[in-house]
Amino acid sequence: MHPVYEHDKNTPLIMGILNITPDSFSDGSRYNSVESAFIRATKMSQNGVDIFDVGGESTRPGAAEVSAADEIKRVVPVIQRIKNLGHTISIDTSKPEVMEAAVDAGATLINDVRALREKGAIEMAAKLQVPVCLMHMQGQPRSMQQRPSYQDVVTDVMAFLDSRAKECESHGIERGLISIDPGFGFGKTLKHNLELLSRFEQFTHLGLPVLAGLSRKSMLGEITSKPVEERLAASLSVAHIAMQRGADIIRVHDVAETNDLRQVHKAIADIS
Repeated sequence: MHPVYEHDKNTPLIMGILNITPDSFSDGSRYNSVESAFIRATKMSQNGVDIFDVGGESTRPGAAEVSAADEIKRVVPVIQRIKNLGHTISIDTSKPEVMEAAVDAGATLINDVRALREKGAIEMAAKLQVPVCLMHMQGQPRSMQQRPSYQDVVTDVMAFLDSRAKECESHGIERGLISIDPGFGFGKTLKHNLELLSRFEQFTHLGLPVLAGLSRKSMLGEITSKPVEERLAASLSVAHIAMQRGADIIRVHDVAETNDLRQVHKAIADIS
């Protein structure tokens, strides 16, 4: 396992979301300047973050596409500004040009919602030789919530992720560099998402680090009828369920509160 993924088994890593976009579903436009992003990242650092996940293109349903050049302009200055805070920096992108520019700027992890399926992406990741996180998504962001369908969502998603991991290996990406993400909310109904979470531990059977990204997702809004900014309690609830079921990385907006949860989780797990 690559050092980026190493952690105490009872202390999953916290990935803090740093969206540098004007249209993110949750915190768009709040952190889309270099200095405001740096202030946000500094606060995350103080609150226990392990990984910064920097994204320059929203992947919410209906989101507009962004050119590689514009994405680079958004993320590279932020990566350069935050790299001295001493944490792993992940670049949340599907574009090979952005991957290369971000890694050159200081990113050391590629987090791709398209699992390196865009033209040239898998070749670029192999060239860069940094850890990669492969996410499952049915369809494309603008249309992914239009009638998603599975034979068995957990089996289908696992088969996809296993296939993509093997494809990466065949392109020269070592297995120790690969992590996986079932992609909550990406081409899934509420029932699909709940099934994925309920059976989350099955993903650990693939022998790869597993990321859970549930923070403030629309599935929590469906359950609680709360708007995005009022989903903290629900986000912590599903984060804890994911921790209990073996998540290695928890991707969140609310780092301080998730770190408190993690400490309680570890204290209980260490006693067991």
